[in-house]
Amino acid sequence: MRWTLRPARPADLEDLVEIRAVVMRPDLERLGRYDAHRVRQRLRDSFSPDHTRIIEVGGELVGSIAVRPAEDRRWLEHFYLAPHHQGQGLGSAVLRSVLEQAETDVWLNVLQGSPARKLYERHGFVVDSQDPVDVFMVRKFL
Repeated sequence: MRWTLRPARPADLEDLVEIRAVVMRPDLERLGRYDAHRVRQRLRDSFSPDHTRIIEVGGELVGSIAVRPAEDRRWLEHFYLAPHHQGQGLGSAVLRSVLEQAETDVWLNVLQGSPARKLYERHGFVVDSQDPVDVFMVRKFL
């Protein structure tokens, strides 16, 4: 599959908001935490085009990934792929590409029970801590 990463633009936000809502709904419902407004607003409130890359396939926006600097680490956030592009190796390819550029530890959180956790584990992330909702993971800089 041919894909590209490009810098995010403010105009991408609402497309990403909808992808996030669809992707996160099953996990949030399972945890009893789904709220249609909140799932969208949280991305609106934290969207930073300067740290976000848009994933495109054939010129179509199909997802995003953000790496936000914070002290001595980077936070991997807002990594979403439209459902019809999941399970085909695209997520692994994008994640591998982003991690190859990492120059420090990379942290993330994933919802408890999310299948995405297996993807992160395959790419060297390990559990640092967890609570009833989130699992915090780190990939140490090699």
